[in-house]
Amino acid sequence: MRVHICAVGRLRKGPERDLYDDYLTRFDRTGRNMALGPAKLIEVEDKKGGGMAAEAALLEKAIPAGALICTLDERGDVISSPIFADRLASWRDTGRQDVAFVIGGADGIDPALRARADASLSFGKMVWPHMLVRVMLAEQLYRAASILSGGPYHRA
Repeated sequence: MRVHICAVGRLRKGPERDLYDDYLTRFDRTGRNMALGPAKLIEVEDKKGGGMAAEAALLEKAIPAGALICTLDERGDVISSPIFADRLASWRDTGRQDVAFVIGGADGIDPALRARADASLSFGKMVWPHMLVRVMLAEQLYRAASILSGGPYHRA
């Protein structure tokens, strides 16, 4: 199952980008044998300042046809890493070819796009910077692949 991270804004060079790249490399390597990945980042920018609706239109274009849509949103489900791993495996095992994780801009995700989502996840009740959410998602993808492969990374 291919993983698409569709996100508003550009992640520039720096420590966040380094962490993101490292975790996605680990995910691709670990997930490959389990039909998870590769992971691809698709960044969109609303240069005209149209707000959430304009960002949603750009995100919609970035989401592959037929992909399962999972938003990263403060209103989403708060789940454990093992449950996230099980969900990824379930989506894969039910024949999904693509999953698109959608990360909005500073104001979040347009309600119409949120309503279209098949699933929604939250990294807790606190609000996180959208650029940091990418790093957290990449780490959780790697952790999920490690859990599914029986690797030693996750020690719960």
